[in-house]
Order: sequence, then structure tokens, then C-alpha cells
Amino acid sequence: MSKSAVAPSMDTDDENPSEWLSVPEDVIVEACGDPPLPEMGVIEQQWETDPIPSDEVAAAAAAAVESLSFADVPDGGEVALGAGSRGIANLPEIVAGVVEAVDDAGYEPFVFPAMGSHGGATGEGQRGMLNELGVTEERIGCEIRSSMDVVEVGRTPDRDVPVVADANAAAADAIIPINRVKPHTDFDGEVESGLSKMLVIGMGKQRGAQIAHKWAVDWSLRNMIPEITEQLLDSLPIVGGVAVVEDQHDDTTLIEGVPPSGFLGRERELLELAYDLMPKLPFDELDAVVFDRQGKEISGQGMDTNVIGRRPFAINEPAPEKPDIKRIYTRGLTEKTHGNAMGVGSADVIHEDIASELDAQTTLINALTASTIRGVKLPPVVETDRAGLVASLSTIGVVDPKTVRVVRAADTMHLHRMYASTALVAEAREREDLRVVEEPSPIEFEDGQFVAPSLRD
Repeated sequence: MSKSAVAPSMDTDDENPSEWLSVPEDVIVEACGDPPLPEMGVIEQQWETDPIPSDEVAAAAAAAVESLSFADVPDGGEVALGAGSRGIANLPEIVAGVVEAVDDAGYEPFVFPAMGSHGGATGEGQRGMLNELGVTEERIGCEIRSSMDVVEVGRTPDRDVPVVADANAAAADAIIPINRVKPHTDFDGEVESGLSKMLVIGMGKQRGAQIAHKWAVDWSLRNMIPEITEQLLDSLPIVGGVAVVEDQHDDTTLIEGVPPSGFLGRERELLELAYDLMPKLPFDELDAVVFDRQGKEISGQGMDTNVIGRRPFAINEPAPEKPDIKRIYTRGLTEKTHGNAMGVGSADVIHEDIASELDAQTTLINALTASTIRGVKLPPVVETDRAGLVASLSTIGVVDPKTVRVVRAADTMHLHRMYASTALVAEAREREDLRVVEEPSPIEFEDGQFVAPSLRD
């Protein structure tokens, strides 16, 4: 009897679930008839980018602060700086630049985590997350005040929804959120991830995040965030925000100070820029995509829904129109996600490494807070990469290895270089935006696992 057919006994509390969830390669290959697999080459997307040099990032952040007005802030007043999104390039340098500009202007800056329920929904957990991101008191040059305490600063006029904010931030003389503007994974709107969302959900801590996601069931985030943002701007001493936009290589390409009057209008324009610059798969129709990893620093949903064209867990929100991917096989979790497998339900098949590394409590808490429990449904678990690829390609109909359209990429954030099947390599030769780096060759396995390494930028 295969290990997949053995149920866990009552005395296997220490047994790794992947040992009984995972289906062996030979079982899958026998069930699928050992289909031929495509040869894979390497292609590269041709992007024109203009990043800010790394040694100029802090100065650019300081200049963004200098463009804001502190006219209503008393001399020596405290300025609360919201920070905390994962995956932002140069985050310590950006925060340090903001801190220096505020300090040079004669005010007392401090940083507070504006990350909703992340970090296990504890003050120490969120401080630890900032430290892991490189945002330490020693590095940025100011105090970090981390607490889950919030205060209610108002209620929405029509629905009477509580509007809450971090207690430390609300008590300050001025507030400046620092965040990247980018497409959101759960909804489409005039503003998505960015300064406004950080105010509403990030600064609201776990309570604010939970309120927002619960009400989003009937009142979509696309409508909720602008309305609550306006109320927060009226209720709190927000002097502006520092908006960051990144290019296709996830390098900082723009840092801009946005005054309160521009939180919705200017942020809408920056979102359009972010959409143009975000990395995407270069094909709209794909039979199978293999991602080497997923994680919270890659995307809030582990895999960016705007890249994969899937949003199976969203609340009353349609999926992106493209791409159309028949099967997704995901191989592992990032180290920085700490077992949080949020969004794993977007995959069709996963490697047993994900099951063995998954932290069920962290993942479920994230899903409950975001009201997206469908996103953490566990897909079928396989023992090897060969099993994952065979299972994916054997469930989409008749497959010809010469014409099947398969891509393997590091993750949904790193899409500069990727492995591509023979048919896609041939297509790449005819396109100016793609370059063929390596010609197709047979896929090599060792003990069923890919021999070829993950491709990063």
C-alpha cells in the first residue's frame, strides 16, 4: 500500500502531514500513463527600465518628505511614520531617508508598523517583521513603537462602520504612511495597494483589517477604501504620504511625496504607472505554469493574482481577463513567508515541500482576517517535480510535447528569465520583447526533482 493511502494514526502527533498527504511519483505516473514531457529552453523578457541608483534612494525619499507641508505641525512635534509592507525594494533606505528629513525639519519621528494583522497579530511579532525587513531602530535612526492597540476615530456615515487607527499614530502630531503603490491581488479599483490602503487596513491593525475585509463581503474594497481614506484624512493629522513605484525588476523607480489632497487622485495615476511596469507572464494562453515558490513577500496572496489570472478566493470580484492558465504547479514556500501559505489554493498541484513547511495557524489567521478562506484550500500534494508536471499535463487533454505551452518561473515577482517549452521558444524568436537565451533540451530530473536551478533576475 502506498504511503498516500495510509491515514495518520492517533499516535502520530509529531508526524509531518506531508508524509501522508503526498502521493508518490510512481503512483501518479502509472495513473497518467507516463506521458512525454516537453523540452525546455530559456527565454528573457526585454524591458527598458530607469531605476533610482541604490546610493540615491535615501536622498530621493528625503526629497519626497520635503515636498510635503508641515504648516500645522507644532515645532518639535511627533511624526508617526507608517511602514511594513513586505517585498518593497530598498525599504530600510527609504524609511531612513524619511526619518532624516523629518528630523532635519525639527520634528521627532518614530516608526509604527502599518501591516494589519501580519506578524501573528502581536506588537512584538510586527516589530520582528520590521526588523527582518531591515527596518531596525539602529538602521533607520529613530524609535519603533509597535502595538496592536487602536482607537476609534469615527464611523462611516452611511453604514456606520467603525474607523480605527493605530493608537500611537493617532496620538502623534503628524502621520506619514510610506508604501509602494501597486495592483492589489483581491480587487480592481481606482486605488488598490498603496497609501490609502495602508491607512485603512495597515494602520487599522488586526481590528481594522478584519473590519474592512468583513464589510467587503457586501461593500467592496474598491468602494470602501476611498470612503474611509477620506474620513481618516479628515480625522487625523495626516500631512501626506511617501509613495513608491517599482519597475519590472522590482527596483525602485519613483519615490514621491503625495499631499493629503492627492491620496486618491494622484494615487490613481501612480497605480496606472505601476500596472504598466509590473512584471507579467509574456503569454496570454498557457497549458501549465510551474512556480518554484510562493510567499507573502512575493504577493499578499503568495502568487500575484494579476500575474496568474486567477482570483478564486476573492469576495465578489471577477478574475483578471488574462492570462488563461490551465494548470499551475507550485514547488515551495519562501523562507521569509515563515510558513504562511496564503493563496496556496490558487495552485492546482503542489510539491510536498509546501505541505511540510506550511504553518497552518499563521495561514488560517491570515485567511480569516482577510475573509478569504477559499484561498488556503490545500491542492493535491505530490512527492516530486516530475509527478507535479505529469499530473498537470495529464489533466488538460491530449498533449503534444512539441506544441504544449509550458513555463517555469521563479515566482510571480521574478519574471525576467524563465524556462519555456519548445513552442514558446519558437514564438519568442518572432517577438521583439523576448530573447532566446538557451535552446530547448530534455528536462533533467534527479530522484524526480528538477536538476535545473530556479531562475532569478
